[in-house]
Amino acid sequence: MAGDADRDDRLSAVVELAQAMAAAHSPLDGVAAAAEGALRALHGCFAAVSVWERERGRLRVLVNAGERGSDEERFPADESYPVHNFPEVAEFLHEEWVGGRPHAWVESLERPASAGDSSPAPHRIEVLRRRHRGSCVIAPIVLHGRAWGELYVARPLGAPVFGRADADFATVLAAVTAAGIVQNERLEEARRLAYTDPLTGLGNRRAVDARLDEAVERHLADGTVVSLVVCDLNGLKRVNDTLGHAQGDRLLERFGSLLSLCGARLPGALAARLGGDEFCLLTVGPPADEVVRAAEELCLRARRLELGEGVACGIASTGDPIGPVRTARRLFRLADAAQYRAKAAGAEKPVVAGRDGGREDPVVRLADRPPEPPRTERRRIRGRRP
Repeated sequence: MAGDADRDDRLSAVVELAQAMAAAHSPLDGVAAAAEGALRALHGCFAAVSVWERERGRLRVLVNAGERGSDEERFPADESYPVHNFPEVAEFLHEEWVGGRPHAWVESLERPASAGDSSPAPHRIEVLRRRHRGSCVIAPIVLHGRAWGELYVARPLGAPVFGRADADFATVLAAVTAAGIVQNERLEEARRLAYTDPLTGLGNRRAVDARLDEAVERHLADGTVVSLVVCDLNGLKRVNDTLGHAQGDRLLERFGSLLSLCGARLPGALAARLGGDEFCLLTVGPPADEVVRAAEELCLRARRLELGEGVACGIASTGDPIGPVRTARRLFRLADAAQYRAKAAGAEKPVVAGRDGGREDPVVRLADRPPEPPRTERRRIRGRRP
């Protein structure tokens, strides 16, 4: 009966881990859910998930869960270990996985060769001793038939040492973790594609709308400066008509790179292509003057593009005297009106809403002008007799 209860507990643990990963909002959250689930399932005191970065020859820790040491962060910025210190990750896995099934192994201060799956790993034993942990179980995480990383769970000194049954169960948990990682990566890729312009790799209109709504809410809550730069790339139609759409696409890609480069000066900026020859840069936090300087650099660089004819830029920022901004739509109208004025004037520098008379600025007045009634409505009004 005790064995049946153990099997039921482990089945429940597997289901809980899978459900937690499925509910995660990001791949990193999913990895954290896997570490926490494995920690509970194996009755450990500490768990970690690491990824094998082949190009750098290292194991990089993504998440630490449970009782962490003073130098172990939950989400480490750069906790990594040379893979040659853990040869079983590369050599053992490469030799043993081909045509077989990856399986976990155990390291222990009490029985260094426990579980009989590998020779003792000196660095792992050293880490156990330094962290005052008695044993650990390491389970390979395999994606698409290749080693992706590892799931690591440790128990404290004095606790029961992991055994063969624990290693087998850790193998199952690692397989569930791998399936969750794949699913989360697919979802993340789908989200990325939904919010990315396929030609330039920048954000798209959907990404801008979502970020701008959040930004305006933050502005209303605490006064954070929100700025929007709307750009119209000059000369695209001429390039398409005379040189072909392949060259037009090249111009769009090159300008997109410039926009990304200039936007990188502004922390957290979102560079996006709204569609056609229209682009934008959205910032949350940087002062309006910094945004204007970045846009001026963008205009200067755009004039030097081989194929194009420069760019018309309009800027609207809550840091300028444009009146209250309560909706994303108003900020967009202001930036669009500024861009329209820059285009009409052939301006080589950005036009900034509110800097030519505040609320009396022609750009602000244009943006805030009530919309004209539909043409059919105007005809009806004109035709009405007194």
